[in-house]
Amino acid sequence: MSAQYAETSGPATLPLKTIGDIRAALRSGHGFPSDRESFEADLQHALETSSETDLNAVATVIVDYRGRIRLYQDPDFDIAVQEGIDLTARLKQEAQDR
Repeated sequence: MSAQYAETSGPATLPLKTIGDIRAALRSGHGFPSDRESFEADLQHALETSSETDLNAVATVIVDYRGRIRLYQDPDFDIAVQEGIDLTARLKQEAQDR
């Protein structure tokens, strides 16, 4: 009998297919601070400046915030940010030591 292994796919991803999905995710705290308010303002601005036949600005807002939510949920994100902070501090210190 062979052992069966559960497939590990990382953290569960949120369904972010609609504006309602994005709003629900932001209401639930998924996203960066102030993203909830910024999303609504950016979406409103995109809607007001778009024509009936060109909704590219609206699509751009949706794609941007969907990416921000996914980025915020990535467990490696905090590690990458900390590595960047550490590298910046080290480079700054090296520059001061010269």
